[in-house]
Amino acid sequence: MKRFLHFVLILGTICSGIAAQVDFVFNPQKYNAITLETSSLPSPAAEPQTDDFVQLEDVKMHYQIWGEGKTPLILIHGNGGSVRSLREAAQYLANDYTVYLPESRCHGQSSDPGEISYALMAKDYAQFIQAMGLQKPLIMGHSDGGINAIQIAADYPELPGAIIACGANSNPDKFKPYFPLGVAVRNLFKPDKLNDMMLQLPDFTPEYLAQITCPAYIVSGQYDILWLTDTVYLHENIRGSDMAVVRRADHSSYMSQDGRQAYVLAKTWFDRKGLS
Repeated sequence: MKRFLHFVLILGTICSGIAAQVDFVFNPQKYNAITLETSSLPSPAAEPQTDDFVQLEDVKMHYQIWGEGKTPLILIHGNGGSVRSLREAAQYLANDYTVYLPESRCHGQSSDPGEISYALMAKDYAQFIQAMGLQKPLIMGHSDGGINAIQIAADYPELPGAIIACGANSNPDKFKPYFPLGVAVRNLFKPDKLNDMMLQLPDFTPEYLAQITCPAYIVSGQYDILWLTDTVYLHENIRGSDMAVVRRADHSSYMSQDGRQAYVLAKTWFDRKGLS
């Protein structure tokens, strides 16, 4: 009976997800559909000012710093990523912010303490913020980085000045079915704790999301790997949040694959909220 009920739940998620995708075509304004115009941008920075490590409680974290703006901005990469993932976004955002580009535990040159979860990564980032002496930094994350941004804002509501969560899901059940299937197949041949985390976490309930008090921007691509209904769910359960769906974008095309669009997305919203 439990398996049957789970199947019914998954089927309902798929049907409502498809319905929302169709609705988006006819009612794009309902989802705040946006196009990121990149024809006029500042020149990208060439190199980071700092490329270093900081010792946290459990992790030796690798990070870079780009730019010297008055407002600190932390960029958090996705699952399996590194400083290279959001390098281009950092290069453009360095014109307006001091950009901190860290690598999560078990990623890149940061150390691997053997365990990983979004709660543990949120703890690491809270310690990173304190170690860097940052006051109310802006946080922008992509994919798992978006989940991290939400987790940080919920677990440590006094720390961030605002968050932008791009391509974040509230639960693994909210992925379109082809994605977790592909991850599970890869795991059969090469088990990976990063994949295990994606298949098991997070589990953002309305009660948990209600703990977020800072300004929040929930963003996904029109053709993302998660259902549009989940973007709406996150937006509706984070009080006062804004939402947008990037037209003709997939999960990564406006973030790790195009730092120019990431710059426009962040700068436009931060300016509108008076956070730059």
